[in-house]
Amino acid sequence: MQPDSVERKQAESNCNSTPGCDLEDNLHRTGFLGRTTLLLSRCGVETHGVAPVPAEERLETRWYQMFFVWFSASMNILGFSTGTAGPACFALGVRDSMTIIVVINLVTCLFPAFSAVFGPKLGMRTMVQARFSWGYFGAIIPAVLNVFSLEGFLILTCIIGGQTIASLSPRLNDTLGIVIVAIITLVVTFCGYRVIHWYESVAWIPNVIAFITILVVGYPQLRENLSVPVPPATTANIISFASLLASNMISWCTMTPDYGVYHSPDASSIRIFIYTYLGLFVSNVTSQALGAVFAAAAPNVPAWNEGFDDNSSVGGLLYSVLLPTGAFGKILTALVALSVPSCCAPIMYTLINSFMAIGTRSAAVPRWVYILISEGILIPMAIVGAKRFYTTFVDILDIVGYWSSAFAAIIFTEHVLFRRASFSEDQYPITTWASYALLPSGIPAVVAFMCACGALVPFISQAWYVGSVARQGSGDVGVFVGFVVGAIVYAFARGFEKMWYKRMSKPDAY
Repeated sequence: MQPDSVERKQAESNCNSTPGCDLEDNLHRTGFLGRTTLLLSRCGVETHGVAPVPAEERLETRWYQMFFVWFSASMNILGFSTGTAGPACFALGVRDSMTIIVVINLVTCLFPAFSAVFGPKLGMRTMVQARFSWGYFGAIIPAVLNVFSLEGFLILTCIIGGQTIASLSPRLNDTLGIVIVAIITLVVTFCGYRVIHWYESVAWIPNVIAFITILVVGYPQLRENLSVPVPPATTANIISFASLLASNMISWCTMTPDYGVYHSPDASSIRIFIYTYLGLFVSNVTSQALGAVFAAAAPNVPAWNEGFDDNSSVGGLLYSVLLPTGAFGKILTALVALSVPSCCAPIMYTLINSFMAIGTRSAAVPRWVYILISEGILIPMAIVGAKRFYTTFVDILDIVGYWSSAFAAIIFTEHVLFRRASFSEDQYPITTWASYALLPSGIPAVVAFMCACGALVPFISQAWYVGSVARQGSGDVGVFVGFVVGAIVYAFARGFEKMWYKRMSKPDAY
């Protein structure tokens, strides 16, 4: 059974059996919003909210989609631009950039790949599953943060797509490109889960062709310039670039479970993990390495440097490399720009899920309303942000990484230490997902999160703030500090809470 039929079946039958879904279901059926939602549902558009998908309705067996959705999301110009930050922003050479890219991705891809297993096994969106450690009210914190963070990511990706389209002709500008990318993203996301998975299964093709082409076309210049001496890399710059890459990867932890909630839990956890890990690792290492190589060579190739526009136009760099191929290069550049929604669509989809997971009332608003709101914010903010691309890029990635590393640490610690690394009904009583009385208090998670955020402040190194430790030349290690402190504090606080409840003879319902 395909995901769209699964969604319709759930909307018609099992929603009423899940606590907290009644209000969502009733409001979807009344007034203008209800009638519109019903019409969209009949047209095949996903209208299901954030209520968990029962096991009997998780029937999709094309588990390979777990590879393609993340391969496409990173095998694009956004991954390419992340790699360019090594030479362009942190003054690193090719060898240093490549080493950092491989090592950091090798390790950090483990986290979102592990998170992806939660989707098929539990049928819960990321921010709903978070309630089993953060509690009903505590989970509002990461849900709200995820909404703002993912909107920031959307802005970045639209900027990159807009710049790429604008590089095709002097008569085009960033604004037109941003609008085009945003509209494509809107259409794909509006249709929902099934269409996103279909789109991601093919969106990677033009990007792979383009990346192979730029490597072939640009190889002579790359070979000449790779041996050009560069100043020795500083420890601070190495660590800061590593932190940027880690932030980029760990932030996927707040998204990966959302793209397996209609997939069958029959697949082994290892299989789901491997599909997701390979999708993320192969795409990120490839695209980031290419970005680093071409950004490092650009200052020594006048045509490339002009296209790169003082390290501010990744699309311009890509097009300048493809210029010798003539019309074929223009077509490839346009296809690369038009495939940017392969990253935007999953981001917007999870953003909407996070918005709906904030509370019962927010869940009652149809998802298509939030999509339109997000689109209305995205376009003007991207147009403004395009004027300061690299500053915006680095700031947003690192800020997201700070809080998402602590969030991931809390989720993983709860699952491994207190849920016995099991996805059984005993460990995750899914029917309690909307009951604040039956969910954990969330106090240990909030305390651990606050401690993690406080501990990482001295290690921040950003244009807008440099912490006391970072000023000593350590670079930005806030992401790593946040993860470690979050995990340790949560383990002690949650353990103490459970011990306290046991001593007070209170029922441990979670």
